[in-house]
Amino acid sequence: MINKSGSITIYNARTIGILFLLAFLAYGFGSRLFESANTPEKYAGALLIVANSAMVLLIGILLRKTLKRYNPLVGNIYLFTRIFEALALSSIIFLKVNLSEDLGYILGMLVLGIGSIPMCLALHKHKIAPSWLAIWGAIGYAVFAFGFLMELFGKAWSMYLLGLGGLWEVTFAIWLIVSENKIRRHA
Repeated sequence: MINKSGSITIYNARTIGILFLLAFLAYGFGSRLFESANTPEKYAGALLIVANSAMVLLIGILLRKTLKRYNPLVGNIYLFTRIFEALALSSIIFLKVNLSEDLGYILGMLVLGIGSIPMCLALHKHKIAPSWLAIWGAIGYAVFAFGFLMELFGKAWSMYLLGLGGLWEVTFAIWLIVSENKIRRHA
């Protein structure tokens, strides 16, 4: 959507930004708690992992609303990516596998990396986000995906290659929260 100042806005930018940050925290704390031998901690961890899955699904739904205006295929790819991630990450609860051996997590992150590259390229092409941020995201997710692809081949590279993409998600989230305020004041 183009506002009165000619800038393109992301529908529900603040909400999406907050969801990015909360999902990051929910899965981080949830996965740690889920590994606990303490039953209440394990249940709290499971609840946080499910909350993370709901949040990433909501991110996909909300961001698709903006992306489909410029490229419906990219919007649908991104939504599918987030649906797959939500299901894959929550599969740990139902399959009761060890997190370090969780194929669902590896596949979820691989699909997230691959499916987010077109989203970042659309952000760049249509000037929805600053070029530096969109390009950083595309590169970060490519490196991220490569790390998880190597995990499928038995190479423990993902931990070394997820930083660029993870830092991008935090930066993008903050940009979404801050940019919505600026756009509203100038509109």
